[in-house]
Amino acid sequence: MAVLTREQLWNQLKGGEILPVYVLFGVETQLRDKAVKAIADKCFSEGDLRDFNEDEFSLNSDENLQRALGAADQLPMMASRRVIRITDVRVTAGGKTDTIKEEHEPALRRYLDNPSPTSTVIFISDDLNGVKKMGKLLRSQPGAVEFSILEDEELARAAQRGFAEHGIKIDHAAVRYLVSLVGPNVRRLTNEVEKLSAAAMPEAVVTANLIDALVPNTREITNFALTDQIVRKNKAKALTVLHKVLDDGAEPVMLLGLISYNFRRLLMVADMMSRGMDRREVARVMNLRYSDQEDFLKAARQIGAKKLAHALKRIAETDIALKSSLGGGGPTGSRMQIEMLVCELASM
Repeated sequence: MAVLTREQLWNQLKGGEILPVYVLFGVETQLRDKAVKAIADKCFSEGDLRDFNEDEFSLNSDENLQRALGAADQLPMMASRRVIRITDVRVTAGGKTDTIKEEHEPALRRYLDNPSPTSTVIFISDDLNGVKKMGKLLRSQPGAVEFSILEDEELARAAQRGFAEHGIKIDHAAVRYLVSLVGPNVRRLTNEVEKLSAAAMPEAVVTANLIDALVPNTREITNFALTDQIVRKNKAKALTVLHKVLDDGAEPVMLLGLISYNFRRLLMVADMMSRGMDRREVARVMNLRYSDQEDFLKAARQIGAKKLAHALKRIAETDIALKSSLGGGGPTGSRMQIEMLVCELASM
């Protein structure tokens, strides 16, 4: 069964259609969280005892999948439905951080084949690999919806609506400029719209000059700047870039994914060069922009495949720590984990 689009989900909810199972997955967490709330709100009517009929279970605890499915089988108490949110659902390519595994298939499939008609279960996932067996199972549900990164035009429309809700005027060119600086992060875009709307008073107009004054260029900072400072062994500058990006609202898990992506590409480049591949062919295969080629190839050559492989191992271990709250949970713990990783990588 095809995965639903965000628009199809909103249309279903507007029409009063509520499914017994939803699987909301993807990296666009702001819109995904908004959808979770909208589904839950739709399940309850005025006068329902919502507090007694709404539960959340994190799969970072091994027993919680069974507990969640058990709660879903319970009848609602003085309400028409129960809502069960199942968070931290992960089915990854590597499998090391998976929280739903093939051993869970019998119980999970049994519930999905015959879900309670008086419950709505919402699976919430950042990473749901569609090749793996359990990922396929969840993605095949009628209520599966992917929340992928928005294109620039969608981001621009979202920003325009946000400014209009605040009674702020902004022309299309300025909106596009804002999006070019912020990047594909709806949560941060929303924060910047709020900030600019407040700063635009009393004239109630946002201009490119105001955007320049208040909005840092996240895309420019995050593209390769952090990795570049790490491979240069410039610990102080790497931490400065890291703090800048985190303070601007980037999520540690997203930032770790960016670091991992760049180091995987560096390892691939190092491997190709070690096999004697021509640098122009390497640049073509890796789709490197001309302006990035020299720095990227130099970094891969200087670090070498062995150290890059070790770096990726440490990145994977930090990813597990972030997602399982090992070493400290919450924003403070996550920030400390990624700071320690950056310091370690810059000291290789």
